Amino acid sequence: MGEHHRVAIIGAGFGGIGASVALARQGVGHVLFERAPELGGTWRDNHYPGCRCDVPSHLYSFSFALNPDWSESYSPQPEIQAYLRRVAGEFGVTNRIRFSHDVLEASWHAAGARWRITTSVGEHTADVLILANGPLAEPAFPDLPGMDRFEGAAFHSARWRDDHDLSGQRVAVIGTGASAIQIVPAIQPIVRHLTIFQRTAPWVVPHRNRRITDLERSLYRRVPPAQRLVRDGIYWSREVLAAPLLRNGRLLRRLERLARDHIAAQVGDPCLRAKLMPDYRPGCKRLLPSDDWYPAIQQPNVELVTDKLVEVGSDHLVTAEGRRVPVDTIVYATGFRVTDNPVADRIQGSDGRTLAEHWSATGMRAYLGTTVSGFPNLFMLAGPNTGIGHTSLVFMIESQLPYVTGALAAMAKLGATTIELRQEVLDAWTREIQARAAPTVWNSGGCASWYLDSEGRNTAIWPDYTWRFRRRTRRFDTASYRLA
Repeated sequence: MGEHHRVAIIGAGFGGIGASVALARQGVGHVLFERAPELGGTWRDNHYPGCRCDVPSHLYSFSFALNPDWSESYSPQPEIQAYLRRVAGEFGVTNRIRFSHDVLEASWHAAGARWRITTSVGEHTADVLILANGPLAEPAFPDLPGMDRFEGAAFHSARWRDDHDLSGQRVAVIGTGASAIQIVPAIQPIVRHLTIFQRTAPWVVPHRNRRITDLERSLYRRVPPAQRLVRDGIYWSREVLAAPLLRNGRLLRRLERLARDHIAAQVGDPCLRAKLMPDYRPGCKRLLPSDDWYPAIQQPNVELVTDKLVEVGSDHLVTAEGRRVPVDTIVYATGFRVTDNPVADRIQGSDGRTLAEHWSATGMRAYLGTTVSGFPNLFMLAGPNTGIGHTSLVFMIESQLPYVTGALAAMAKLGATTIELRQEVLDAWTREIQARAAPTVWNSGGCASWYLDSEGRNTAIWPDYTWRFRRRTRRFDTASYRLA
């Protein structure tokens, strides 16, 4: 049946790398299966022009591997990818990765108390399986007739074509989310004409990015506690930001005023300003920091289209008003399949049903975003309701790692070969999460976002302060599980 492993990890981004380091520290043998020939996850895939993180650099990194050499307070993509390569190398993770191993199927076999894993290269088995594939791994595309008829170049922002020169081209960017507001200012100066198709206007706030000085970097290298102090300050300031998002109350007015003042200062045309003004509460969709989005939109070679896009032709796009927009290249800046990630179709539990089938009636759910009833010896990192609207996902991943290693330690201590979440624990957790989510801006802010599934359930965002999540996951709660 192929090679056997104590633990198999799917994915070699932040989650997989962090899990590998944690397991190695506990002396647990493991392997990582990575479908690509390079590590990095979303920071490998997203390398479009202008790509950078919208969480401060000092916080968007592992607590056990602070980086004193960030060049800016909000890191550009190449630096994050280089950071992940360096961490993986220094902690021996790279040697444990099986690159170009796409996991096609993983099924639980009770008779041998192990997972059977089919990869694009061969078969493996593992006692324990950890899903670290990440929520932003599978691009989402709009459902538009004629997409296959387009004769020009068309690609998703997470599959950027470096070999395709946009100079002098008529380019369409579909979407106005986090990727689009970085792409548009970066490509606007070189394209012939840029048409932006906006379905929903985003809330855009001033960007606080700045260069980190040589003196600061020297201090962080010489006195690491200084950087840790800065990191802690950033963390708690982001937790303060969570308060108005969790309550969806009057505190959001200050944030809304900041965003309204930002657009008023940068957009003089009242008609354009009206198109760019959201009609929902700030924070309902992700707040986007940018100082160059609004200026780019107002350049002579840029047009913002708010008519609904209904069809793709061989060399044009068609709006609901019947307008034909000629284009040479289409960039789909349309986000990711978060609530319907296809990986869920590949993981088969003890009853023969996949994760997707389990979730078809209830929506995505996992206890502490980590374990699911009916899936023994399975753990997830950055699973359902661990997404973050105000701070760093890396903090959430690191919070899960002691819980996972604690589960493995409990198995070893009790001599157990299987560990499975009790169904009643998952049901109670689901009720708790949805009750906490109901009053938040993500649920009641008046927008449609990828935070909510097709039934309106918040299955993506952690609806509380992140320090409370860390408190819940710092110790493994054996009583919530059946061990045998």
